[in-house]
Amino acid sequence: MNSISVRALLVRGMLAGLAAGVLALVVAYLLGESPVDSAIAFEEAHSHSHDHGGEELVSRTMQSTSGLATGVLVFGVAIGGIAALAFAVALGRIGSFGPRATAALVSLGALLTVYVVPFLKYPPNPPAVGDPDTIGQRTALYFLMIVLSVLLTIAAVILGRRLAPRLGNWNATVAASAAFVVAAGLAFAFLPSFNEVPKGFPATVVWDFRLATLAIHVTLWTFFGLIFGHLAERLLVPSADRAAAGSSTASRAVSAAN
Repeated sequence: MNSISVRALLVRGMLAGLAAGVLALVVAYLLGESPVDSAIAFEEAHSHSHDHGGEELVSRTMQSTSGLATGVLVFGVAIGGIAALAFAVALGRIGSFGPRATAALVSLGALLTVYVVPFLKYPPNPPAVGDPDTIGQRTALYFLMIVLSVLLTIAAVILGRRLAPRLGNWNATVAASAAFVVAAGLAFAFLPSFNEVPKGFPATVVWDFRLATLAIHVTLWTFFGLIFGHLAERLLVPSADRAAAGSSTASRAVSAAN
């Protein structure tokens, strides 16, 4: 793949990330803001001091609107660009998949590797949950878990490719996946855990917040994969080939119907 194609994929990845970010923003606003408000209300009700050092620098209204939009959209553009580069590396190297299928696999892999696996060890918490004295340690461990998850995923892919000639694609995939689960489980066991939910904090608020963050990332990566796969196919597959593939699919459908 030449530099022009990679640059074009990068631009399309960022655009797809922006579009997916808009959809994720809707989910974040509809599902995420309610538990955040509940957590803030709990924090204010149980604060030992009502003096918070003067007027707040950023209002809650701005946080839940323009602040939320800026964060989600910038994140969408950033991960879109990174995922597009990963797509350029993966295309043709993880099997005989076309652009759409490769984009779907990259999106699914990114969702599981970058979010779901770290989520299982260090799930996100709403405001008022967590000791301020451990925030640095918790942040470092969370990013360490992301790095470990990415490295283990790369190792699992390499292992699967090397086992495939001897075991076949299916058995190699199962073996590599099992190795990943075992290695991730060891990381879960040896890395420290934190349980810093304050006494009396509603458990439903914690779980609503965590499910909302999960829904945001699922939305983001799902629609990124769909949108970017479409854009990548239009860039990389000539229109004549797409038309021929569409005609072949239609012919098979007609034959099956008859």
